[in-house]
Amino acid sequence: MSATQIITTVDFERPGKQTGVLAVPQSTNTSGWATEYIPIAVIRGAPGPTALIFGGNHGDEYEGPVVLMKLVRMLKPEDVRGRIIIIPMLNRPAIAAGTRLSPLDGKNMNRVFPGRADGTITETIAHYVSSVLFPLADLVIDIHSGGRSAHFLPLVSMHHVPDREQLRRMIDAALAWGAPYILLYRDVGGTGLLSGEAERMGKLTLGTEMGSAAQFGVDMLTLTERGVCNVLRQAGILVDHAPEQAIAPSQIMIADQYDDYIMAPVSGIFEPFFEMGAWVDAGQTIGQIHSVEHPFYDPVTVPARTDGLLISRRAFPLVRQGDCLATLARPWSLG
Repeated sequence: MSATQIITTVDFERPGKQTGVLAVPQSTNTSGWATEYIPIAVIRGAPGPTALIFGGNHGDEYEGPVVLMKLVRMLKPEDVRGRIIIIPMLNRPAIAAGTRLSPLDGKNMNRVFPGRADGTITETIAHYVSSVLFPLADLVIDIHSGGRSAHFLPLVSMHHVPDREQLRRMIDAALAWGAPYILLYRDVGGTGLLSGEAERMGKLTLGTEMGSAAQFGVDMLTLTERGVCNVLRQAGILVDHAPEQAIAPSQIMIADQYDDYIMAPVSGIFEPFFEMGAWVDAGQTIGQIHSVEHPFYDPVTVPARTDGLLISRRAFPLVRQGDCLATLARPWSLG
């Protein structure tokens, strides 16, 4: 890979707590020489492994940024064995704009990995993460939620990676989080995910879906904060005390078939027939879509093609043809 254009104001090897920025060069219509700043924190204590934690990969998902900003203020170097690198707003332009994609180049941060050193701002940031930060990390956490588009049952996610030992270690870490569900998922929205690149490099990698914009509140933020700290404690990186016990054991689920992801056959207003957490059998109608242009036509029904638990559902009722309406997942065991 080419050398990065990004300059950082933190020293990854220095003991103690540092806060600073990744300075990303920009040239705009109003400023020929400009810089976009991405906040970063490094907490380094006694020798040990490195955790790399991200929030704000998408700009309409605020659970990660809020939890990680609080975590940086809370963490003390004496409670850390190793190093914790935190980027609470990886896509800060999108966070500031409240948009899923970057308003600066229109790109989805979670579809451009491993990035390009000479690309757009989103690609440049992804390249820095892939070429500079991933090599430092033993554990990678990327906090997501459904944002504006989808409701999720709270879950920790990963791909079904081919390395069985890597998968086992990721499941063990996910169990430490204490979320109600763990989901092994399939990429149906395109490749280039941050977590996929970290997994490919052999890192112990966890993603999440911590609810959605409509569920942003005390319970979801508490689950997110407690989960991050539990994983850090389980990894032996945060040594303030033992991991907290989950209220109930996590259920491990898998959505590995293309038909587990139910797409809208037409555009219109989606009316769901099932609540989150319901079991749906193949052939059952999950909902119907009412036409905006032809309001008195019969709605188009949407059938399930696989059996599974309704683990996610469209949040905003207005849909376009091809939007994901629901995800079905089934119990799974590593065996």
